[in-house]
Amino acid sequence: MEKKEKVITLIDAFKDFKEEKNIDRPVMMQVLKDVFLTQIAKTYGSSDNFDVIVNVDKGTCEIYQNFDVVEEVENPNAEITLDGIREDGGDADDYEIGDQYAKILPLAAFGRRGILNIRQNLQGRIMDIEKANVFKKYSEKVGELFYGEVYQTWSKEVLILDEDGNELHIPKNEQIPGERFKKSDSVRAVIKSVEMKNNTTPYITLSRVSNEFLERLFEQEVPEISDGLVEIVGVAREPGYRSKISVVSHSDGVDPVGACVGPRGSRVRMVVSELRGEKIDIIPFDEEPARFVAKALSPARVREVLVDDDGKQATVIVPD
Repeated sequence: MEKKEKVITLIDAFKDFKEEKNIDRPVMMQVLKDVFLTQIAKTYGSSDNFDVIVNVDKGTCEIYQNFDVVEEVENPNAEITLDGIREDGGDADDYEIGDQYAKILPLAAFGRRGILNIRQNLQGRIMDIEKANVFKKYSEKVGELFYGEVYQTWSKEVLILDEDGNELHIPKNEQIPGERFKKSDSVRAVIKSVEMKNNTTPYITLSRVSNEFLERLFEQEVPEISDGLVEIVGVAREPGYRSKISVVSHSDGVDPVGACVGPRGSRVRMVVSELRGEKIDIIPFDEEPARFVAKALSPARVREVLVDDDGKQATVIVPD
């Protein structure tokens, strides 16, 4: 009965970490084991004669101190006599000199300072794991659309929180010129980058001015793009003013421009609305550079296009 109570005390003392943190139980239990072994080494000088037994299924952790049974104790941290076993509540008749005796180590054995160190080390390890998890999660989502709610606004950036309370940022230079946000506004943006700065929480940058944001919006609004029937070949953008996208069809009978415009302009209108009225020109891609340039300048009338293949430039002649 005594052994069971000590185990419960050991786990209950740290259950707030185990239950409240978004960390897999096996990972959490391994961290707990490592932290205890570290503190054991500090308290006793070595962790060689200690076993930390973790039961992942039950979520329990037991610490045993192993002793060599000897006639005379020279190292009290690793040796014990038969009389010492009796004093510890063990049955000395079950042991003889040369055997090993293991007793469970209560949390109180570490002392108040040791317990505080364990909690602090555990907190630090958990924070490191959480940072790594967030970094991995969002690094794998770079280039994807993010939906969130504005939590706070400042002059230089907008702060968004995800469902787990992680912070994402839209710096001023990644916002469409002239747009304003207020708390609780719903916002869409593309995940641009994830950085670790001075081992702090990962800094996740969102963008509403990148070409990728425009591409993701069209992919969302135009089924032919998400299905691979129509491809966005290139994007040129002046955020808040005008964008041009070139598209090509990979299926006979599918008009790439018409698919992006949508019935009565419904699809492109949804994208324009999200971009705060930014004008969008949709251009059919042409492998002939001169024709492609002429189409890209529509509705301007083009008399002639002189292409410099080496310099990758074009001189365009238009009416006065």
